[in-house]
Amino acid sequence: MKNFPTPDIRPSDLEHPPVERAETIPSAWYTSPEFHRLDLDAVLAPGWQCAGHISRIPNPGDAFPLQAGGNPVLILRDDAGQVRAFFNVCRHRGGPLLQQPGSARFLKCLYHGWTYRLDGSLRGVPHFDRAELFDKNAFGLSPIRCEVRQGFIWICLEEASRAPHPPLDELLIGIEARTGHLQTEKLHFAGEVIYEVACNWKVYIDNYLEGYHIPHVHPELCDLLSFQDYKTECAKWHSLQYSPFRQAESIYSDGSGEAWYYFVYPNSMLNILPGRVQLNRIEPVDAAHCRVHFEYYYDDVSSEAGKKKHQEDMAYSDKVQQEDMEICEAVQLGLNSRAYDRGRFSPKMETALHHFQGLLKQSYARFLTL
Repeated sequence: MKNFPTPDIRPSDLEHPPVERAETIPSAWYTSPEFHRLDLDAVLAPGWQCAGHISRIPNPGDAFPLQAGGNPVLILRDDAGQVRAFFNVCRHRGGPLLQQPGSARFLKCLYHGWTYRLDGSLRGVPHFDRAELFDKNAFGLSPIRCEVRQGFIWICLEEASRAPHPPLDELLIGIEARTGHLQTEKLHFAGEVIYEVACNWKVYIDNYLEGYHIPHVHPELCDLLSFQDYKTECAKWHSLQYSPFRQAESIYSDGSGEAWYYFVYPNSMLNILPGRVQLNRIEPVDAAHCRVHFEYYYDDVSSEAGKKKHQEDMAYSDKVQQEDMEICEAVQLGLNSRAYDRGRFSPKMETALHHFQGLLKQSYARFLTL
């Protein structure tokens, strides 16, 4: 954890009444730069974030970079086939090791050429023969906690001894029992789209966590889903929104199944649909901007029918995403206005949103009392 000026939060702001009586969090929590720094250290760093799927690194030496909680991260499969995560930061002077997905027998810093083995140990240091008291064993890559569940890779930036959040299995409890039959570990990576959104990351997550806006913002999606049967369930660390399909045959349905939308605190979303999973990971950029990583995984990415299916799916999802971006950016302007500070929750439609904001308050309270 780093020392930085923390925002002024009243004890009453951290109280979390039942949804029927609760107010939403203050607008300053979405607009103040001080809260952006607090979010990175109090919420993102100690939380488990979904970094992708094992299908992105099928072979030893395969690796891909990403940003997580304001930090450059590297996910790879080592020589023994184990999935590992490291900070994508050379221990010499902070240079990057990888900027694009790829495969290699070792990792080479793109700044000064230091090389590392796939287990993170330092391999070579050019022009360091005159350095005194230099121990190569003390300059390996900094590891990140990394675990795999149902084919998805989860990372935690905070060391285990300092992370206040629960073990990963407690975070995901109940999800595998409900979705294990889908065998998501056998899915294949079909592509990623990254969206730059002019809103605070919490605005985007708030929007994801309620179907209240669907008839007004996504009329075509509303035609696919049975909005009257839309349900929300909240576990301790995640929530689920789900709905049967209104149409027997559609871009999302083959006549069976449901649309399941899982949110796993603090910033990961798994949209589970027949024959596919969409992974969304929301990355804070600053107080007024976030980056949405939208990854697509399918059971079939090689046949012509499979390719056609995911191309159509990605185009449709992009349309829905553009609608979400437009409304979220407008909401950010409203949160910055003089007219708004707090709102209220719909007890029927916004229970997952209320749940998320309660977990956020817990993270703030825990961090500020350390």
